[in-house]
Amino acid sequence: MDPWPEIHRQRIAVADLLAGLRDDQWAVPSLCAGWTVRDVAGRLTLQQLGLRDLGDMLRHWKGGMSPTIQDAARRRAAAWTPERLVADIRDTAPLRRRNLGVTPMETLIDLLVHSQDIAVPLGIDHPMPPEAAASAARRTLTMRFPPPPPSVRLMAGVRLTATDLPWTFGDGPEARGPIAALLLIITGRSVVLPQLTGPGAELLATRLSP
Repeated sequence: MDPWPEIHRQRIAVADLLAGLRDDQWAVPSLCAGWTVRDVAGRLTLQQLGLRDLGDMLRHWKGGMSPTIQDAARRRAAAWTPERLVADIRDTAPLRRRNLGVTPMETLIDLLVHSQDIAVPLGIDHPMPPEAAASAARRTLTMRFPPPPPSVRLMAGVRLTATDLPWTFGDGPEARGPIAALLLIITGRSVVLPQLTGPGAELLATRLSP
């Protein structure tokens, strides 16, 4: 699929989601350990970094790309008002820019997953387009660079099967569930384990337990 039309739609959707939050909801812990909803919003403003932005990140280098991005997201979230975070995501929605070193699919994956990091702990229903989720799940499972999240290794030996569209990946005991839940499991969000069934789901529950 060409991810750009869906990227544009998802940026508008997450901007609308954030615009509807109460003040207290911005401080709620997200599905990302150690990240608040506001931190995740800050992360979603970092999808179109240029060379100047990367220079600033290097000055705040934390020993690796992931902790450096987390630091940048938190600094931006602290410095910007919620209104500015929302406006930035909305204003950049139609642009076809992405961070250096990633493909548009990683940009889409970030939007699909991080929007759920915000919505799920707040008890907000934020539908994920199944076809986009299927493309994102396959990309996450097969990517080599940038490196996939560590949780992808836990999918080895499990057959993942979507129940809401024709999609399957892998071999072994089967874990069945909605494609949105499968994408979140692939990216390490164990909160959706109750949505999965089958012997593969039991295996994943063991692997993903603290």
